[in-house]
Amino acid sequence: MSLLTLSNLELRDRVMAEIAANPALEMVDDRVCPSCHRRLVAAGPCPACSSRAADDNLVVFLSPRESHRPSKSASLDDTPPEMEPAAPEDLALHVLGQLAGQLMEDDRPLAAFVLSSLDEEGFLQDPPAIIARANRASLEQVERVLGLISHADPPGLATQGPRQALLAQLDLLDQNDPAVLLARRLLQEHFSELGRREFERMAHATGMNVAKVKHAANLIHDKLTPYPARAFWRSGRQAAPADPNVYHTPDIQISNNPNGDEAMLVVEIFAPLSGWLRVNPLFRQSLPEAEEEQSEAWTRHLERASLFVKCLQQRNNTMRRLMQALVARQRDFIRYGDRHLAPITRAGIATEIGVHESTVSRAVSHKSVALPDGRIIPLTRFFDRSLSVRDRIKEIVDGEPQPLTDDEIAAMLRKDGVRVARRTVAKYRAIEGILPARLRHSREMQAAPA
Repeated sequence: MSLLTLSNLELRDRVMAEIAANPALEMVDDRVCPSCHRRLVAAGPCPACSSRAADDNLVVFLSPRESHRPSKSASLDDTPPEMEPAAPEDLALHVLGQLAGQLMEDDRPLAAFVLSSLDEEGFLQDPPAIIARANRASLEQVERVLGLISHADPPGLATQGPRQALLAQLDLLDQNDPAVLLARRLLQEHFSELGRREFERMAHATGMNVAKVKHAANLIHDKLTPYPARAFWRSGRQAAPADPNVYHTPDIQISNNPNGDEAMLVVEIFAPLSGWLRVNPLFRQSLPEAEEEQSEAWTRHLERASLFVKCLQQRNNTMRRLMQALVARQRDFIRYGDRHLAPITRAGIATEIGVHESTVSRAVSHKSVALPDGRIIPLTRFFDRSLSVRDRIKEIVDGEPQPLTDDEIAAMLRKDGVRVARRTVAKYRAIEGILPARLRHSREMQAAPA
């Protein structure tokens, strides 16, 4: 299981470490099939093993060669955008980019100071008066800048706690809606009761019936977040540190059949090292001749070497069966793009190949796959059930005559048979880096010629 979770680059280091520490292991440079250990004369799959896997126009084979590496002479300009590592987006820069046209020149250093000093939840660590004194600014200027920041995306930043963050987010909703007005009153006057969901007490105190109070509380729960920075950190816009395995050395290569059969897909699972890892036969033969003091140590080396080789073979077999099932299910996604991703689960694939769900989770983690169109993606994307919906949302936004709200986008998706909640649309929109409707409208107004 520990080998299964490793990418090829990590596994390469692990194998090299085992060879260095165990004299019973050796790496043979011959081209040998990792499955049946037959010697391979030509490049490509093993004739014996690939013929057994060639069903449903699919060939999956374990390759004796390492993953291909980009040429050192290739420049960054030649690298497709999909293969470039994603640079993490900074929250402060994300907000400053939205406010560039609204901040006066004197406000910009102040806004940068405020954004850089927020805590991990997006709240102020010092009251406005302290910020004003630290920046030699007036309290009025500080409050103006805080107001702009708190109504940017994600809304509620630079406030002094969850209650103020929720109130700032309420400002962006329809102020003529009675539920919004009641929600504001509950936040201002009954915040503690709201957290305990004491609907009857709040209804009695406000003179409203319980149903209306519940509706206002649900509005707060469904459309607002008490911790605004989390809407950014968990949205996917803040990328994890770039994984070199994903963008430079894929663990698996999926390609079209080189013989011209368009229906055929060829899946090559690369080896961590070119060659054949085996237990050294000379070491095994020498064991009976070893002195009594050495015999016990040599026996431990042989047992560990045999176990390591067996575990590596088991890892290879699991990866082969996993890719056989995945590519058969996601053939349209591989050929035609994100819109055609089929909804599958790790549990379903685990049942199909006869392993535990945790085994599938380990097998897909830290792995990347090169697709026929040149993209290199994480293997986990094959299980991302939101990908098709996110692709539809991007298409809707790209073709919108005027900025559509999340509710309107959800309604358009329902017409296409995709039922998602408004909150889900907002989450997927944030993952794709699409601004809310009001900010898209503001950007269009700023870009329009005078």
